[in-house]
Amino acid sequence: MTPFVLACVMGAAILHAGWNAVLRGGGDQLWSMTLMMIAVACVSAFAQIFVPFPNAASLPYVVASAIIHTIYNLSLVQTYRSGDLGETYPISRGSSPVLVALGAMIFAHEELSVMSCVGIGLVSAGILSLAFQNKTMRTDFLPAAFLTGLLIGAYTVVDGIGVRLSGSSLSYSTTTFLLWSITMPVIYYLVRGKIPIYNRTETIAPVVGGLVSILAYGIVIWAMQYGEMGVVSALRETSVVY
Repeated sequence: MTPFVLACVMGAAILHAGWNAVLRGGGDQLWSMTLMMIAVACVSAFAQIFVPFPNAASLPYVVASAIIHTIYNLSLVQTYRSGDLGETYPISRGSSPVLVALGAMIFAHEELSVMSCVGIGLVSAGILSLAFQNKTMRTDFLPAAFLTGLLIGAYTVVDGIGVRLSGSSLSYSTTTFLLWSITMPVIYYLVRGKIPIYNRTETIAPVVGGLVSILAYGIVIWAMQYGEMGVVSALRETSVVY
């Protein structure tokens, strides 16, 4: 991985922390997530006018990513409802780099050096430890937090393989973003049946968060063309320190 790619992933980590803070800070996380996905859908649909579809070989991964991301979005909402950001975020994000590294070795036949394995392990352990600094920490949110981490690992590996088959990270990203973003408004309508009324601030913040999320994960998808998935994932999850 070149220094430029590394710097981009670290920048994506900062952006990632930002949109997660917006989601956790919202009064209604399900509606905030839906607004984020509406913003993602609008930008992705517009981009599709100018960006060609990815190679056919990557399309099964696009579909798989959309399914996993939809489940992840719902799991993330539940996680943030059940626990404090300072506890849930480190567990969800800290558990995923090791899972990504293992998944990449099994499904993408990636080979990691000993130093890379040690580094990924240390990053995961360090991030996870942040969640357990409070001796009075509740444990009821742990299943949801670890499920979210598992889903992060799953979609990261799927997207890492998919983008390498796509021929263009931009084509893969826009198609994937469009497919999984349009599911949330449908789910929201099925669950709630009506659109809530909030003030402008509570509407604008999630929309901006959605736009930030596109850039943050788009960079990660692009970077997985040039570096091992586990390493990219570990760098991204340093977002917890921000």
